[in-house]
Amino acid sequence: MPFGYPVFLELSSRRAVVIGAGAVSAGKVEGLLAAGARVTVVAERPAERLEALQWIEGVSVERRPWRATDLDGADVCVASSDDPGTRAAIFQAGKTRGVLMNVMDDVARCDFAAPAVVRRGDLVLAISTGGRSPALARRLREEIAGRFGPEWEQILEVLREVREETLEALPDLPERSRRWRAALDLGEAEELARSERLDELKARLRERLVGVRA
Repeated sequence: MPFGYPVFLELSSRRAVVIGAGAVSAGKVEGLLAAGARVTVVAERPAERLEALQWIEGVSVERRPWRATDLDGADVCVASSDDPGTRAAIFQAGKTRGVLMNVMDDVARCDFAAPAVVRRGDLVLAISTGGRSPALARRLREEIAGRFGPEWEQILEVLREVREETLEALPDLPERSRRWRAALDLGEAEELARSERLDELKARLRERLVGVRA
């Protein structure tokens, strides 16, 4: 199975490089920015997208053909090209420099698969088909995005707050895990968040976890 070990990379303040018009058009710059990376874009088109990107903090745009030295000091690279020779050259330049590489539509020249992603704040739902069917990954992303709306960002924030507030009272990890499984009702959380009753959600969770209603 290709790309069989799913991980989430810590890219905060790390350098990422996006090469080629296809990678730019596919939104790879925005995805890396959302992960906290500093992004260098090397492409000659699309002109409108490059014009917009150059004004975004954390993005550097180079409107020219790629060079091997573009990958100096990079941690990760997403690249695209219609030419197999160019894809091979970009991949080799990255591997020589120890860069994690993803050459779009060229599975043999990828160290990782870039999944279809739904973001709700710190909640990140990723779908991968191992490079077999990007179309299926996109379709599943659309369905999941419809299922998990923006209220899930607020739900996750409430869960974070309750977890931090109850950690000291629940020092035993197996017991803490058991209580969380019993306390957390996803349907209830979704209903309360959609009706803007987040304080009630927080109070119910605290009561179930440690017997104290906030």
